Amino acid sequence: MNGRKQQLLKRHRRNKRIALLVALLALLLVGVFVAWWLPLLLVVLGWVVHEAWFADHLFYSPRDDYRYDFPGDCLSVPVRIEQGVLHVDADLEGYDTRLLELRLTATWLGRWLDPHVLLGNDRQDFERGVSGRRYLNLSGMQAGGLAVVPRFCRIDGEVRLHAMRNPDFTAQRLLIIAPHADDAELAAFGQYSRAADVAIVTLTQGEIEAQSYQRLGLDEAAAARLKGRLRAWDSLAAPLWGGVAQERCVQLGYYCLQLPAMAEQPQTPFGSRESGESDVRSVRQHNPLTLPADSDGQPTWDNLVADLAAVIEHYRPEVLLTPHPELDPHHDHVASTRAVLEACERTSWQPKTLLLYANHLHDNDRWPMGPAGNGIALPPAITALPADRLWSPTLDAERQLDKAMALGLQHDLQGSLPLKKRLRRLIQHALAGRRWPASGEDEFFRKAVRRHELFWVRLR
Repeated sequence: MNGRKQQLLKRHRRNKRIALLVALLALLLVGVFVAWWLPLLLVVLGWVVHEAWFADHLFYSPRDDYRYDFPGDCLSVPVRIEQGVLHVDADLEGYDTRLLELRLTATWLGRWLDPHVLLGNDRQDFERGVSGRRYLNLSGMQAGGLAVVPRFCRIDGEVRLHAMRNPDFTAQRLLIIAPHADDAELAAFGQYSRAADVAIVTLTQGEIEAQSYQRLGLDEAAAARLKGRLRAWDSLAAPLWGGVAQERCVQLGYYCLQLPAMAEQPQTPFGSRESGESDVRSVRQHNPLTLPADSDGQPTWDNLVADLAAVIEHYRPEVLLTPHPELDPHHDHVASTRAVLEACERTSWQPKTLLLYANHLHDNDRWPMGPAGNGIALPPAITALPADRLWSPTLDAERQLDKAMALGLQHDLQGSLPLKKRLRRLIQHALAGRRWPASGEDEFFRKAVRRHELFWVRLR
């Protein structure tokens, strides 16, 4: 996480501690002046209420407007919704990405159940208690005549349609930058599985937080080394499920959460925080090409940038797919895009387009909200983002299933939920009507397996 999200978490935890302290004092007073057993009952009821309705990490008010600007070549026209049907007078031929801007206001039920809008056979969810400007994703749908039916909310004020034209980027040479194994699958499995010419480069081994492997009798360092080997293997093997051969996959072998420190001291090696290793060559033996850092194995920023420059020169991509530097707060994701841009400054080959993705957000850990299989509404943007064009290609049911299976191949997305999360899901299922897919227990099976994938298009 970057500094902004750390500040949001710090403020959230401080407010939570204050609320708990006030509640504890109130319970003590109830126990002294009313009945000794009543605080115990209230604690249980309060915990259930918290897990059902207040456990989401939402670091902004649901009454805040989303703030999006679009480029000058975006078609932006007023439209109207009459008797639950969208009426569009403009000609949308050739516009592949379509967004419906409207103002949503939750009903009283929408404070306890997730407000959503039904779009034909699609559904797109928003924050409980929503009251502000939001953006529905109509890409892949026939906008004119589309049924638009709000549930647990109402549509207020002017409605506008924003439409953008994009080439099919999967017909161009594509290089995917994955900070960790699984980032390429989460963001773009649907696109790389249909791309004509694609390569994937994964920057880190993914070795940290390996406590679950200690049950095998391993100490912390050995467990981290095993996890790093497994996830490095995932980065090379899982793409084959999407038709990307091993010789089109590169594992650089740097260490998790060390990329930002490397960037600040470009010539200083930063080994693993947990595995005890400091030689990136330990997971490079299956790479299809020789890279600059193969000579010394040093985990330095200079080596990382040189490796990426060599990968770009080798595959000569027209399009780079990389994390969104303003929207995705993960430290390694931000540093990965920084490294890619520095590498491009060194190469004779120059990609023409950046496709930016966000697998994490600053403000909302549940986005995309709602059940798996539905569309992806635009994420919260409480502070303005650059006015990039958007590209939101669709995935049919078969490709969504393939994407879910690709995620299932990733060791970091396997395993059962902790007891606390399992109880939370049971409570939310019973009281708040939430649903999770059968394809996997990790939250990414709900968030990433959707009818859309979403990218911000930035020309270089």
